[in-house]
Amino acid sequence: MHGRLHVNEKEEVMKSFLNNNTQVLVSTTVVEVGVNVPNATIMVIYDAQRFGLSQLHQLRGRVGGGDKQSYGILIADAKGEISKERMQIMTETTDGFELSERDLELRGPGDFFGKKQSGLPEFKVADMIHDYKALEIARRDATHIIHTNALKTDARYKKLNQKIEEEVSINETLD
Repeated sequence: MHGRLHVNEKEEVMKSFLNNNTQVLVSTTVVEVGVNVPNATIMVIYDAQRFGLSQLHQLRGRVGGGDKQSYGILIADAKGEISKERMQIMTETTDGFELSERDLELRGPGDFFGKKQSGLPEFKVADMIHDYKALEIARRDATHIIHTNALKTDARYKKLNQKIEEEVSINETLD
C-alpha cells in the first residue's frame, strides 16, 4: 500500500488485511495513521534511522491492538552516533511524550518561522527543552508590550526601546 493509491483502493487493501484475507501487508508510511488492525502482530520498519523517534513510535503503534503478543522490528543502518542513540532510545521506552522530548533534544526544534523541520534554532541563550516555561512567559510579555504599545509609552521600557532603535539603525546601515 502506498500514498498514490486512490482512497477506495487503500480502503480495500486495509479491509482485506483487517479481515485476514491478506496475511502480509507491505506499505509505505501511509499506514502511520489508519485503521486499527488487531490481528497485526509484527511490523518491520526498514531504514528506521531515516525516521524521527515520534514517527517510529507512531508506526510501531500500528501493531499490538489485539490480545496477541506483538513486535516492532527496526532495521537500521545507523552509522552515526545520533542514529545509534535514536535506535537505542526506541528500545528503552514506549512512552510517546518521553520519545518526543528525546527527539527534540537530538534533532532540535527546527525553524519556527520557516520551512526547516529539524536543527538548532538561532537562540543565543535559551534551551528549548529546559527553558520552555521561561520562553513562554517571555513570549507572552513581549506580545503584551507590543500590542499595548508599552515599548513607546511605558517608562520602564525606555532603555529597551533605545537599544532596539540602535540595533535597527545599525542593521539599516549595514543593508
